[in-house]
Amino acid sequence: MTRGELRHGGYVIAFLVALNDHIELSWQDVILASILNRRSGYSKSVASTRNRTSILGFLAVSLALLLFVWIAVTVPRGQGTAFDEAVRGAVHAWASPRLTRVMLVITQLGAVWFLVPAGLLAVWRIAAAGRKHAAVLLAGTMLGGEALDQIVKLAFHRTRPTAFFGLTSPANYSFPSGHAITACCFWGVLAAILAARARSGWVKAGLWASAAILAALVGFSRVYLGVHYPTDVLAGYALAVIWVAAVHAGYGVWKRHRGPKPPKC
Repeated sequence: MTRGELRHGGYVIAFLVALNDHIELSWQDVILASILNRRSGYSKSVASTRNRTSILGFLAVSLALLLFVWIAVTVPRGQGTAFDEAVRGAVHAWASPRLTRVMLVITQLGAVWFLVPAGLLAVWRIAAAGRKHAAVLLAGTMLGGEALDQIVKLAFHRTRPTAFFGLTSPANYSFPSGHAITACCFWGVLAAILAARARSGWVKAGLWASAAILAALVGFSRVYLGVHYPTDVLAGYALAVIWVAAVHAGYGVWKRHRGPKPPKC
C-alpha cells in the first residue's frame, strides 16, 4: 500500500469512526426510549413501528458505511476499474438521442444552479409554515453535504472519466459524485420533512418513493452522460446517507440538551 493510500485510509477511518459514534449513540437511545415508552403505557403497536423504523435506519447506515469503506479502499488501488468500465459500457449501450436529451434535463435536478434556488424556496416555505427547526435542518444538511463533497474530492483527487456525447467534463475531481450527494440530501430530507406531517400512509410512501426515484435518476444520468464513474455515484449515495444520519443524531443530542419538551421539527 502506498503512502497516499494510507493517508486516504486514515481520512476515511477517522471520518467513519466519528460518524459511527453518533450513530451508536442514537441506536442506544432508541432502545432506551422503547423501554421507557412501554413502561409508561404507550401503545405497543406504536412502539413496534418505531422500533422497526429505527432498525431499518440503522441497517441502512451500516450498509452505507460498509459500501463507502469498500469503495474508498478499492478506488485508490484501481481495483474498481473493471466494475466501472463494465457498467459504463452497459449503460452507454442504451444510448439514444431522445434518452440523452432526457438525461441532460434530469441531471440538472442535482445541479447547484437548480438546488440553490429550490433549496432557498423550500427553506422559506417550511419556515413560513412555522417549522423553523425543519428549515434549519434542511439548509444545514444541504450546506454540509456540499462541503463534505468538496473535502472528499480533495482527499481522493480522482480524475474524471472521458464524457460521452462530446460533453465537456467538469473541471473538479470525480470522487464522489456531488450530484448524487446533494440530490439525496435535498430530496431525501425534504421528503422526510413533508412526510412528518402527512396523515395518509400512501402520501408518505409516495413522498419517499418520489425522493428515491429522483435521486436514483440523477445518479444514473451522471453515469449515462459519462461524467462520473459508477463508484463515484455509489459513494455519493453512501456519504449522503451517512451525513443525513449524522445530522439526525446531532439534532437528537441538541433536543435532549435543550430541555424536556423541545419544539417538534
